Amino acid sequence: MWLEKLHLTYFKSYEERGFMFGMRVNCLVGENGSGKTNLLDAIYFLTLTKSAFHNQDALGIRHAQDFFLLDGFFNDSDKNIQITCSFQRGQRKVFMADKKNYDRLSDHIGLFPLVLIAPNDTDLIRDGSEERRRFFDGVLAQATPEYLNDFLQYNKILTQRNGLLKLFAERNYLDEDLLDTYNEPLIVLAIRIYEHRRAFMDRFLPLFRKYYQFLSSGKEQVDVLYESEVSSSDFPSEFRRNRSRDLHAQRTGKGVHKDEYVFEIDGITLKKFGSQGQQKSFVIALKLAQFELLKIEKEKTPILLLDDIFDKLDDRRINKLIELIDDGFLGQVFITDARPERSQKILEKVKADVRFFEINR
Repeated sequence: MWLEKLHLTYFKSYEERGFMFGMRVNCLVGENGSGKTNLLDAIYFLTLTKSAFHNQDALGIRHAQDFFLLDGFFNDSDKNIQITCSFQRGQRKVFMADKKNYDRLSDHIGLFPLVLIAPNDTDLIRDGSEERRRFFDGVLAQATPEYLNDFLQYNKILTQRNGLLKLFAERNYLDEDLLDTYNEPLIVLAIRIYEHRRAFMDRFLPLFRKYYQFLSSGKEQVDVLYESEVSSSDFPSEFRRNRSRDLHAQRTGKGVHKDEYVFEIDGITLKKFGSQGQQKSFVIALKLAQFELLKIEKEKTPILLLDDIFDKLDDRRINKLIELIDDGFLGQVFITDARPERSQKILEKVKADVRFFEINR
């Protein structure tokens, strides 16, 4: 599966431009601020229905314009599929496959699997648990449609329950029967999501450890510990007993939205004791494990986006990525670089077809 053509209209820094890509390595070169990362974000948007870098669709509209339009043609098993995304200020985002609207945006996610490796990936280590949940939820959402449906429904009910708790606090009033209409489905969904996540980690961890060893050539042992209070067989009772605290806090204090993924190296927390090199190997191994898991479960090779990767990695790790390109494991790859001479020197070793695209302001 690969992206053949892409046309952008009023998307971020682009007024209007079209591209014809190669099915293997596409290197986007140009000065910093020229729009290379914006082009990657357009590809990300077409596959995952949102930006990789911000939550507001309106931020994708070019300055002084009222809309943006993205049009891409994907080759999937020798079948061309046109994916179109348009967004106009004040209106709903529109996604179409071969000019037919999706009933739900979530129906599109996972059809064109994609993995992004970006400079800010080490935020997964440094930031709070929400960032790590977002990463693993993103992998699961692409891999398993059932998980995405449960996850969206859980968050919808959670938002409604939190709104109700706030309303009760403001009015100094409690309707237990009304609260129970939210409690019970939330408990059921929390348990289902926990089971999804636990089973996923069983499949993900062996791949992750394999890639860490591949990148680091080190002897240290790495682990990701999935921690959830939902794992307790008594979770439904604990959730209900927490009602008074929830009312006082005006938000739901127990559930899978509180889960944590702990990153460890040789049994020690990576965030506190991991070196810069270990942290880089750790996050790239996470992304490569994501890549292989999606490749297995979707039975198609994901698109891989490598944003500014040559600036952030040492020669050894770059050569390891080149190995994956050369042995055919990776499919279509997009690489951005502000230094054309460097990328040309690195990629001249690659046996696969390499195309360069100059991106100007």
